[in-house]
Amino acid sequence: MTGATDARDRPDPLDDDLGWMLGVVFRGYVRAAEHTLTDFPGGPRGYQVLTAAINGPARNQGAIAEELGIDRTVLTYLIDDLERPGYVARRADPADRRSRLVDVTDAGRAAWEQQRRALRRVESHLLGALDPEESASLRALLQRIACSAQAVDPLRDLCEAVTQVRPEPPGDGRAPRHGNP
Repeated sequence: MTGATDARDRPDPLDDDLGWMLGVVFRGYVRAAEHTLTDFPGGPRGYQVLTAAINGPARNQGAIAEELGIDRTVLTYLIDDLERPGYVARRADPADRRSRLVDVTDAGRAAWEQQRRALRRVESHLLGALDPEESASLRALLQRIACSAQAVDPLRDLCEAVTQVRPEPPGDGRAPRHGNP
């Protein structure tokens, strides 16, 4: 025997890699949620917008976009998609006439409840390896982590984040012009 450890005796480095674990769970959830919400206006993102609109008083589109991390332009299209079947309605914000508040309708609340039940089945399947107490603990821990991360999220302005990580262009600092030397 040479003293070398057989590769099968060593733990896989991914077994305790948080990024890998979160990625596997996230991809599994996203695939199942997309399948479940395939006919819902805006799919999973539309559902998240409706969820944000249901929770709490009516808010403007900018507040919902920031909370969900969705570009405001994309959010406008998602709200349009939810408005067509009558799930949400926009109304002028009495505090700022340039702003529109998003209200959930009774039809939107009923649609959300139906989709929520379907997604709970997806979640139960995904968390099937856990007993009910473990599942509740995991949810509580993830909620705490998510709320903490959202509260200190340094990427509120994604355009600013991109400029911070983008390398400086060569030369005089100006971006190169294409087509003209």
